[in-house]
Amino acid sequence: MRVFCAALIVASLVGPVLAQDDHVPRYREKPKEKSQAEINADKAAARAYQNSLNNIPDQGPVDPWSNARSTDAPKSAAKPMAKSAAKAASAKARKAANTD
Repeated sequence: MRVFCAALIVASLVGPVLAQDDHVPRYREKPKEKSQAEINADKAAARAYQNSLNNIPDQGPVDPWSNARSTDAPKSAAKPMAKSAAKAASAKARKAANTD
């Protein structure tokens, strides 16, 4: 009885394995020639694929950090004073220091 059960288990496991077996091309084996209908179907599929690629709208540049940054424009840095403005500021500072 044990032998019969073991054979039954092995047979039940081998069945699906053999059902999945498909022809695997061997080394240097030429592929099966396609019929004219298969060639036309391949060409139609390639045309449909190219048309679907052409239908994708162009998108602008992607900014992955857009959620991390604020949408406000960055504040400009303090502008360096012009030479004449710097001289006037230093003259005022000297006058204030001399009066004290």
